[in-house]
Amino acid sequence: MNRNLLSLGLFASMALSSCSVQLASVADKTAEQVQATYKVTKDVSYGADKEQAMDIYLSSAAQKLKNKDYTIVFLHGGGYYISDKSREERYIQPYLKKGLNVVNMNYRIKRGIPIASEDLTYALNFLKAHNDTYHLNLDRIILTGFSAGAHIASLVAVTANDPTYANKLAAGIKIAAVVNFSGPVDGLDVVEKVFMGNEVPVMKAIGVALFPETTEYAPKEYIQKFEPITYFDKNDPPFFIWQGGKDDQVPPVTFEKFVALLKQEPQKNEVLFVPEGQHSPSASELKEAYQKIFDFLDKK
Repeated sequence: MNRNLLSLGLFASMALSSCSVQLASVADKTAEQVQATYKVTKDVSYGADKEQAMDIYLSSAAQKLKNKDYTIVFLHGGGYYISDKSREERYIQPYLKKGLNVVNMNYRIKRGIPIASEDLTYALNFLKAHNDTYHLNLDRIILTGFSAGAHIASLVAVTANDPTYANKLAAGIKIAAVVNFSGPVDGLDVVEKVFMGNEVPVMKAIGVALFPETTEYAPKEYIQKFEPITYFDKNDPPFFIWQGGKDDQVPPVTFEKFVALLKQEPQKNEVLFVPEGQHSPSASELKEAYQKIFDFLDKK
């Protein structure tokens, strides 16, 4: 009887190890290997607007990652006003080197947060409706972004299980985790004031355009509808947040309450606070962050 139990335990252990992959241990592909691994389709339209487009990187190695066969969906920053998916590819390169499937998407800009924040849901629903073409693992999606894009990723993640939120994800879409670089999670009124009070014309224009339907500063009760902290609960997916202590665009004070909530479950969530970090991580800070991100994803 004991011998049978021992054999069963060894078999279960071997079966588990055979289907377990650690991303942190997967060797990074060279540029040539990345090129050979991926079929890339640029500017796939997921909506009627020309800005509703995404680049899809399909990996021939993704299935070999087994339980770590995540689909990475990345959104660029730029204050919901400038930038483009092609300008922030440094954030997707680490995933491509691991052989993961990646979606790098644009969204509608210069039309304010309410419009921009709708587009991730539209993109995910498009991928679900057309998954016979792309064969992505939509049960294991990592939503990630920088700055404005990270805010949108965070908002969609925490509202996925909220019946009061208007934009619904299609059935079968499951968010495994969020990786947020400098993206607002609270205090959008503070961010609005930072930009509107800036003397640099483009920065002030960003501030004015955050909530264009209002003539001056947007009321807090309205802004709260677009703050991830409003919808936060313990059923939300795990969060990894990178935060710079000297961020002059999304001030550290706007993270305090959200980070405190995350730290209630330290085994689930991770916050990488870089005291000397600015709004945008340096190359060395980004490298360190991705080492920790892959360790974080390996636990999920």
